[in-house]
Order: sequence, then C-alpha cells, then structure tokens
Amino acid sequence: MTRQAFDDEVAAGRCPGCGYVYEVAVGNELEGFAAGTAWRDIPDDWCCPDCGVREKVDFIPLKESML
Repeated sequence: MTRQAFDDEVAAGRCPGCGYVYEVAVGNELEGFAAGTAWRDIPDDWCCPDCGVREKVDFIPLKESML
C-alpha cells in the first residue's frame, strides 16, 4: 500500500498520550481544520490540542471501522 493510499484510508488519529481523537469527518474548527480536512492535510508538526506534547507523527491512525 502506498503512503497516499494509506493516508486516504485514515478516518481519524488518536493521541497516544491523552487519547484525544481527531476525526476527519468532524475536523477541529478551533485548530483551523474544517470538517472533512483529510489526515494527510494536517501539518506534520501539528501538536495535540489537548495535551500539546504529541506531534502528528506520534498519533495512532484509525480507519472508519475502528471508530
């Protein structure tokens, strides 16, 4: 599976530190991500808005079936 195909399947990302979940379908307006903002479009240096310690690369990718 290519990186692009993998990123297209990611429906959410969960912070391993605090459990915050970014859902693509919901987005996060406070962080500037409208509903539908794909996981691949979130900047790599984006930190968890709840705990602030983890970056996107540390998040656990989740598929739709895992939500």
